[in-house]
Amino acid sequence: MSSTPRPARPASLPRRTGRWLRRALGARHEPLVRPLDRSRARAWLSAVLGAVLALALSVGGSLLLYRSTAPRADADRARLRQVDAVVRSVPDRAAATSSRFAGGYSNHIDADADWTAPDGTRHLGTVQVPHSAVIGSRIPVWVDPAGTVSDPPANRMALAVSAACTGAGALLVLLALLALVLRLRLHTLDRRAETVWTADWARLEPLWSGRAGHRRED
Repeated sequence: MSSTPRPARPASLPRRTGRWLRRALGARHEPLVRPLDRSRARAWLSAVLGAVLALALSVGGSLLLYRSTAPRADADRARLRQVDAVVRSVPDRAAATSSRFAGGYSNHIDADADWTAPDGTRHLGTVQVPHSAVIGSRIPVWVDPAGTVSDPPANRMALAVSAACTGAGALLVLLALLALVLRLRLHTLDRRAETVWTADWARLEPLWSGRAGHRRED
């Protein structure tokens, strides 16, 4: 039978993670582990904990933002009504096209229209209509109880997407800051390790090469 020893199996991920945590917390005493190694492990541990905290803050901030804006959107939806505005006059097409590109690209133009408020009163004013609108076209608009044209109420889905995007943006910024701080910290530790290694080499190299004995003989 062959007496060749089998290679050692690598430690499992939970065991390696536990070993790394004990080293970072100083609970694992290893003769070959330098204080710089523990500092490097603590830097990584702080970055991981900071990332978890950033994720929690981003999710919590998104939820708070959504919960603060959703009731207002519901109140606007309950207060506003959608009615049809009948176009009574439209601006000249050539003038509308020139003003469209002079003032920025827009798919709508201002036109005179009238509509009936929820209380039955008729109103006349200016509303935004598509460029293809003609006299007599019916354009849905949102009005308040007094019949004044208002912006449409926000949609809950749109608010949720907006809050999620805001939280994701905040998370990316926090993670970028954490990565920058971690990189600076590791760079500082590498510089310190290089300085220590240079000092140790200057002290031990003469002993290894034998030059220290020649100096004593001289």
